[in-house]
Amino acid sequence: MARSENHRQKLLYLLKMFYEKTDEDHGMNVYEIIDYLEKNDIEVERKTVYRDIKTLQEFGIDINKYKSKDVSYKLLGRTFELPELKLLVDSIQSSKYITEKKSVQLIKKLESLTSEYEGKELQRQVVVANRVKSMNEKIYHNTDNIHKAINECKRITFNYYHWVVDFNTKSKALLRKKDKLYKISPLFLAIDDENYYLIGYDSKVNMIKHYRVDKMAQIEVLDEKIDKKGIERKCDPATYAKKVFGMFGGDEVEVKLLFRNDLIGVVMDRFGKNVFISKADEESFFVTTKVDLSPQFFGWLFGFGDSVKIISPQFVADEYAKKLADVNNLYNHK
Repeated sequence: MARSENHRQKLLYLLKMFYEKTDEDHGMNVYEIIDYLEKNDIEVERKTVYRDIKTLQEFGIDINKYKSKDVSYKLLGRTFELPELKLLVDSIQSSKYITEKKSVQLIKKLESLTSEYEGKELQRQVVVANRVKSMNEKIYHNTDNIHKAINECKRITFNYYHWVVDFNTKSKALLRKKDKLYKISPLFLAIDDENYYLIGYDSKVNMIKHYRVDKMAQIEVLDEKIDKKGIERKCDPATYAKKVFGMFGGDEVEVKLLFRNDLIGVVMDRFGKNVFISKADEESFFVTTKVDLSPQFFGWLFGFGDSVKIISPQFVADEYAKKLADVNNLYNHK
């Protein structure tokens, strides 16, 4: 019998079968393997299957032989284990800078890295509808252009969009392009509060600045080299990114805060395990750290109500008290 065109690709079909049809909980016996190959127009005998499996094993493919009612074969060694894929799926789902459409596409690609059975477990985790997601489908091209500029140490120009109220539209708000063209020396990308930011240097004002990547458009990489080390000597972008609360800057101040003991986890998450803490009493502790004095910092404090208190400096405590009074007056104004 003449061999089909697919017969030359027999080993590839066999490998594809192991990746798609087997895993730790699902194996295939030799008859099921022969049936699979025949459905792909490849006729083989049992001894050929055994020989081909051995060839794949000798090449380094982690195919294991198991005996139960009959002998079955499973592919165990994969680039990603199922828990790792689930972790990646969770990250994609929770990411605000990845659009809903792209989230579904990426998760579908992750499913292809495991068996069809384990892929269904990933599908059950796909709940991306109605999440607050980026609406900019070009964010992936934006990040690619930015990475290129960073790697080549070149400046970029781009347009920047911002939200404005517009009651003439169905959504009552729209993204509008700002009038000016931005020219920045890109230094690195950062993620904060599930949003993607470009940290860059503005030579016009000699300042480090940040921009939401999903609000950037028409990014162009210029043939203008930047002195990255020189920029970092003048103003450290890593320190800038670390100290900014909610990615909105303010004056840096060392503060002393009083927290209830049950908020120690929140403090560690926010300031890191090396933050300086000291005992206040049996129910509370002090934290001394540098923060950016910004609306985001005060808003963060407000979320803990009377479980936190600003101890020093006094002007920071006074400013916070004024903000609280302003809010109180807003609701108690006669």
